[in-house]
Amino acid sequence: MGHVPVEDALTGLPNRHSFLGSLRRLLQIANDQRGRLALMIVDIDRFALINAGHGYGFGDELLREVAQRLGQLLRPQDVAARIGDNRFAVLLPRVMNPGHVELAAEKLQRLMEPPFDIGDHRIKVALSCGVALSPEHATQPDHLFRLAERALAQGRQTGQRIRFAADSSNEWELSEHWDIEVELSGAQQRDELSLHYQPKLCAGNLRVCGAEALMRWHLPGRGFIPPDRFIPVAERGGQIKQLTLWALNVALRQANAWPHQTERLGIAVNVPAEMVAQDDLPDLIASSLELWGHEYVQLTVEITERSLLADPQRSFRVLSELRAMGVRIALDDFGTGYSCLAYFKDIPADELKIDRSFVRNLPHDAASADITALIIDLAHRFGMAVVAEGVEDLPALDMLRQLGCDEVQGYLFAKPMGNPEFHDWLKGWTPPDELSA
Repeated sequence: MGHVPVEDALTGLPNRHSFLGSLRRLLQIANDQRGRLALMIVDIDRFALINAGHGYGFGDELLREVAQRLGQLLRPQDVAARIGDNRFAVLLPRVMNPGHVELAAEKLQRLMEPPFDIGDHRIKVALSCGVALSPEHATQPDHLFRLAERALAQGRQTGQRIRFAADSSNEWELSEHWDIEVELSGAQQRDELSLHYQPKLCAGNLRVCGAEALMRWHLPGRGFIPPDRFIPVAERGGQIKQLTLWALNVALRQANAWPHQTERLGIAVNVPAEMVAQDDLPDLIASSLELWGHEYVQLTVEITERSLLADPQRSFRVLSELRAMGVRIALDDFGTGYSCLAYFKDIPADELKIDRSFVRNLPHDAASADITALIIDLAHRFGMAVVAEGVEDLPALDMLRQLGCDEVQGYLFAKPMGNPEFHDWLKGWTPPDELSA
């Protein structure tokens, strides 16, 4: 006997129980045929407010109309269902590639763009969508469903309308990431997080011009968790915005107490790509500066090239607003990604940071030296300063000076330090004779 869908009484779509049966069946077929299947889970944003403002009858009619538009997306082999109050799911068997799924998700967003006319009211709604693919993300139905729901939650927290699940095919890795995600959610309240600071110095005279703030997490019973393990988990779990705001406020507050000279000291805070295109970033930073700003402290926001690629127009607008507030913008790890030379002249940035992979090989690799020279020259032509990170030896420092690099940071001068140690280091820093220009 074939699978008989059980309908949701309101929308006429299969209900949650029926849909989970379809997921198990179609996923088994995909696994047997070595095919690809996509699962999309979709929420109507702010649905509770719609019900509160217009009444539950209005909300029910809206759900029916959303279901009808959802049907316009489907191919004959696809399955859509209502799996919760304002939650829908779509199964897309036999998709060609992830790009095919992304096109389907974008088409769904376009289908919902025209306003809904319900009674005497016209209303626009927005959807959030979490996507997981088999076999890329999971091959078991419960696992695939959980990853799609997690992607949906992460997308809503980071302001992404469409969010794909992270690659978690390794079950042990998923379990470890889950443990880290759970522990990280309370790390701030348990006072397990701290900031370490690595000095930035003027390349010529090695005067201290600022520091980069780097997050550290000490988990009792496990010791220090490396940032390259917990930061990606925070990004996928929707916690990165909260952590970034914490770092911003702590860095500004602690920098206030540093021994300031007659010139301003810079404090650089890393801001993830997800936040750069969010319209509220300038307001959030303005609030932090209002609380902790100091006349001798210059805030720099460090971003990566990836921050500019997803939505350049919006990112440029947000970054321009920050610069208008007096915040400096630094483009980190320049040259390691899809270098944005096509719109380089328009980047609202004040400095470029040369990645350590080039700096490390400077003395004995002509290609790294040539690339570094080109980056410095290009940046200077557009009025940007250049910072080299990962400076670990005197030959590299000498070459950077010859090439006209403006600022340097690295183990040659100091490793990242906790705030008390950095405070003491600042008071006692005198460039050794062997490092003098």
